[in-house]
Amino acid sequence: MTPSRSGEPDPGTPFDLASTATAVLDRQGVVIGWNSAAEDLYGLTAVEALGRPAREILAPADGRPLFETDTPADLSGKTRTLRTSDGGTVRAVLHVLPLGPTGHAPAAWAVMSLAAEQMERWATDQAMLMGLFHQSPIGLTVYGPDGRVTWVNPRQEVEFRRDRSYWIGKYVRDITPKGVIVGGTLRGRQLDEVVEQVFRSGEPVVDLHYRYTMPGEPTRERVVCCSYFRLQDPDGNLLGVCESAFEITARYAAQRRLELLSRSSSIGTTLDVVRTSEELVAVAVPDFADAARVDLAEAVLEGLEPTPWDVRPPVRTVAHSGSTDQEDTPARDVPADDRRLVLPLKAGAATFGTVTLTRTDRRAPFADADRDLAGELVAHTAVCLDNARRYAHEHASALLLQRNLLPQELPEHTTVETAHHYIPGAGPTGVGGDWYDVISLSGARVGLVVGDVVGHGLHAAVTMGRLRTTVRALAALDLAPDELLSRLDDLVGQARIGIDPKDAEGADPAVCARCLYVVYDAVHGRIAAASAGHLPPVVVPPGGPAAPLDVPVGLPLGVGGMPFEAAEFEIEEHSLLALFTDGLVIGADGDPAAGVAGVCRTLTEHSGLHPDDIRRRLAAPRDPAAARDDAALLLVRVRPLAEDHMASWRIDPDPAEVAGARAFTNAQLAHWGLDAVGFAVELIVSELVTNAIRYGAPPMDLRLLRDQDRALICEVSDGRETSPRLRRARPDEEGGRGLFLVAQLADQWGARYTREGKTIWAEVPIRPDAEPTILFDLDAEDADALGI
Repeated sequence: MTPSRSGEPDPGTPFDLASTATAVLDRQGVVIGWNSAAEDLYGLTAVEALGRPAREILAPADGRPLFETDTPADLSGKTRTLRTSDGGTVRAVLHVLPLGPTGHAPAAWAVMSLAAEQMERWATDQAMLMGLFHQSPIGLTVYGPDGRVTWVNPRQEVEFRRDRSYWIGKYVRDITPKGVIVGGTLRGRQLDEVVEQVFRSGEPVVDLHYRYTMPGEPTRERVVCCSYFRLQDPDGNLLGVCESAFEITARYAAQRRLELLSRSSSIGTTLDVVRTSEELVAVAVPDFADAARVDLAEAVLEGLEPTPWDVRPPVRTVAHSGSTDQEDTPARDVPADDRRLVLPLKAGAATFGTVTLTRTDRRAPFADADRDLAGELVAHTAVCLDNARRYAHEHASALLLQRNLLPQELPEHTTVETAHHYIPGAGPTGVGGDWYDVISLSGARVGLVVGDVVGHGLHAAVTMGRLRTTVRALAALDLAPDELLSRLDDLVGQARIGIDPKDAEGADPAVCARCLYVVYDAVHGRIAAASAGHLPPVVVPPGGPAAPLDVPVGLPLGVGGMPFEAAEFEIEEHSLLALFTDGLVIGADGDPAAGVAGVCRTLTEHSGLHPDDIRRRLAAPRDPAAARDDAALLLVRVRPLAEDHMASWRIDPDPAEVAGARAFTNAQLAHWGLDAVGFAVELIVSELVTNAIRYGAPPMDLRLLRDQDRALICEVSDGRETSPRLRRARPDEEGGRGLFLVAQLADQWGARYTREGKTIWAEVPIRPDAEPTILFDLDAEDADALGI
């Protein structure tokens, strides 16, 4: 069907002499013409049909001759069932045309036969085309090869309120309202480009959305769905491009609202109130509003419960996009209207702030459906903000707790120089249970600890505090590293008693915690280390290179079943020890090997620097915002105890040796210039040596250690493991006051056990510039009783 000059569709005819079965009859009804289509329809060749009467060939199936009463003209448009040469039948629609000069009697007749099924299909096609032209809501436009409009259907006149003549001969850019293609790969392009592309390539473009406004209605946006396909005749000649278009404004708006709702899943991707607010603004602008602003109560930003909104709590604008004429005005003071929505961010009874959405005059005001959508977006955001606020509060509490549980300042030691580092993990994991510690031990020794509790948050921080306190208490017993971890493992295992193994919530967080305990002995230049599932320490001797120590790694705490093993190593003076948790070295692949190698490289390259400078270099590659786990680092530069700060004397198991021990002590104190503490130290040495001779066994040794200007350490060792006992003697008892006196004179004292036996030690604080102090006012009788 092609358009007529008037623009109406011309239905034409399906009867075509070239392709329709045609028989030509003379005035007597004899067949004088027979084409190939007739051969196909009736099964007779031209040789068989020519010269025969038409009534014999075009014979009805009912036996009544076709031309007995009807003239050829009477048969035109009639449907008949005719016989074929093979005895079958065919239903055909006949169309008869007179042949000859106009105004004269026909010289012959052309009888065309079209199969009834083909005729019915053609009629259906025509009805459909006529419906598209007159009744369909689809607008149709045909552009010629030059891009000018050659035809439009009446729907276009209704849609754009223009007569058909307005379009004819114009280009698409001259007749289409100003707008833009939205969505798809052609987004932002112009329609004339699309028409030209389809004409040149022959590839159709379907479901293209074009958004526009009509002149005089700048705030009423419309959206049409357009499709384009190329037109060409049976011979392949290009005729132009057909455009079909129908309005989908309501459907498009509903689809956009659904898309916005689906995009709301991008709100609340982090547990950060500011980031969540920014995500809401990003969703709303520009697809839903021209401007958006989020104001939150200051308390919410601090992770606290907000005060009632009606008391006007202090607020802060945390996210905004676009511009409005009232940007500096608090949202609660801005009146709402059909172009400005002010919605409360509420979760339960708490109001966290407000969201202000604004549309300018360039688009339609907010409708009821828009208000409902905004309410859903804001409600979802409020829930996310509440989660983020609660997380911020717990995170801050856990971080504060952990920082208070970790040592604020490490104790100063003559024999070690330390630096430490802790940083919590990022995201919802946050604060964990990593810790470090430096513990003063007897005999100028130092205990070094790092550990890691499974999990994060308050429970992990509290568990870390429990374990750190327990390790310090066990270290005070002067236990060897393997023995200390065994005791710690027993305590963690005991905490599991009564917990249902199936109850994950009831499991003690200390179970599967990891711990590394190292003891540095500055007198002998050795370290002893044991590990409960923890990474071994890295040591860097002077000049390097750095390498992990071969420390046996036992099972994590609380698992049980295997004893812990300690390893001892000689360590050079001024070597650097690095103890760290896996959060410092484990990357995204979960393998710590590469991270440990990186730590070793850094330590090797910068081993000569101060430990605090090395700490900054080791922590620098770690991105706090991307770290999945918290990390603890402890760096220790070891120094030996100077030889002139140590003195020892072998004791024979003879009571007379007590006087010799006192003399040796007094001489050494005089050499060190420590006469101020001579009385107390002499009395301590006397009591400890006396006890060793009476109750101990060879070998026996007295050792004096001067820990710079901090303390003097007296140690008496013997070969028996019997533990000394402090008791309060009765007034009538002659003995039993020795350790009591030691405890009164010393700042601290204790006992440690070795492979050779035990060592009783006492530590006396020293001040080189102090005058001698009389600790007791004793008469001669009391002094004799005490052996002084």
